[in-house]
Amino acid sequence: MAIKVIVELQAKPGKRAELKSLLESVAATLGPRDPGFLGSTCYEVLDNPNIVVEIADWESAEVRTAAMQEAMSSGAYAPLGELLAAPFRAIVISQLP
Repeated sequence: MAIKVIVELQAKPGKRAELKSLLESVAATLGPRDPGFLGSTCYEVLDNPNIVVEIADWESAEVRTAAMQEAMSSGAYAPLGELLAAPFRAIVISQLP
C-alpha cells in the first residue's frame, strides 16, 4: 500500500535554504536508486522561517524503512546534524480505505 511520509525539520537560524538544498540533493541522488521511492516535495512553514516540511511518497512502509536504514548506515543524512536545531519528526501515513 502506498504511503506518504511527512517530515518536519527545524533548521538552525539562517540555515533553511541550505537544509532545503541538502534534502533535494539527497532525494535526487539517492531517490532514483531507492526501490519504492516515488518522489518528494519540500514546503516552507509560513509562520516559521526555520522549518522545512518534506512530504515523500513511497510504495510501502517496508521499502521506506529499508531505504532509511541504508541511508543512515551509509551516512547520507550525516550533514543534517549540522543544520538542524532540533531532532526531526517523521509521520508515516496511508489513505483510509
